[in-house]
Amino acid sequence: MNNYLLSVYDKTEYNAGPKAKRDISRILSEKLNFKNIEFYFSLDSTISSKINKIKYLNWDIPRKLKNKKIDNIFIQYPIYSTVVTEKILSLLDSHVKVYYIIHDLESLRSFKNDAKYLVEEINRLNEADGIISHNSRMTTWLRENGVKTPISDLEIFDYLTENVAPESNSYEKTLCYAGNLQKSDFLVNEFYPIDVYGPNPKKEYPNTVSYKGVFTPEELPKHLKESFGLIWDGNRIDECNGVYGEYMKYNNPHKVSLYLSSGLPVVIWEKAALADFISKHQAGIVVESLSQLQNKLGSLTEEEYLNLRHNAQLVSEKLKNGHYIVKAVSNLIGNK
Repeated sequence: MNNYLLSVYDKTEYNAGPKAKRDISRILSEKLNFKNIEFYFSLDSTISSKINKIKYLNWDIPRKLKNKKIDNIFIQYPIYSTVVTEKILSLLDSHVKVYYIIHDLESLRSFKNDAKYLVEEINRLNEADGIISHNSRMTTWLRENGVKTPISDLEIFDYLTENVAPESNSYEKTLCYAGNLQKSDFLVNEFYPIDVYGPNPKKEYPNTVSYKGVFTPEELPKHLKESFGLIWDGNRIDECNGVYGEYMKYNNPHKVSLYLSSGLPVVIWEKAALADFISKHQAGIVVESLSQLQNKLGSLTEEEYLNLRHNAQLVSEKLKNGHYIVKAVSNLIGNK
């Protein structure tokens, strides 16, 4: 079988976004002998981008797909251009099986209340031969909204890193948060001492927040020496709110994989989809509100913490091995 992975990258993207895609590309290439097809172009609406898109549609895309013997093609979804998506699909032979690896569902995020967009996205997913969903909660949502095609749950994103989890036999009760700080408004509230990493920090934070700088996705794990990594979104401490807070009920935040791959147990909102995964693997603490941290982290014994960290390190080995995407892909094409 000739298996391919197709990925579209935004030339202007410099944050952690592409790492999940690049890791999947490398894992499927090394573990399942997939061949990669990659496109790079600007996804903005400038005149130059529009001209380049015409070139891509009429030259680059046909050239890269020409004369390739493809049996199965997995597409890292979404591509963020309907025209480009349709062009790629139109150039594939009728016998080719098309699968989507979901990175984001815009029906649950940017276009959450757009009924027209929802119908278009569900129809697009139903045209595929199979889908890799983030987790069982996302899959339930997809089924409830009309997706009929076969679905395999990823469970969690893998995270390739050479970082070795720090060895320590003590519990420091420290906490960190990594992400785009521009939208991490909850940090302006005082709730627990926390080290923060990432771009776009605010000019002022409470004394409980210590800004540690910005690092590439490859460098960052080396700097995470705290006891726990925090998964939170929105501007409140009693719940995750706003578009991204609500999105956590369905998606797999990539920072969960970042923390666990670094051997850090996580603190996560109880209504987040990945709270199920964390509870199942006993690799962290589930909380209703950040106001619980003082009590939860303070009352945790060293033995209890070391057990959580041990479990996080067990998951880490799987993440650094590509275990989850290999299993999800194999579940789809193995049943064909």
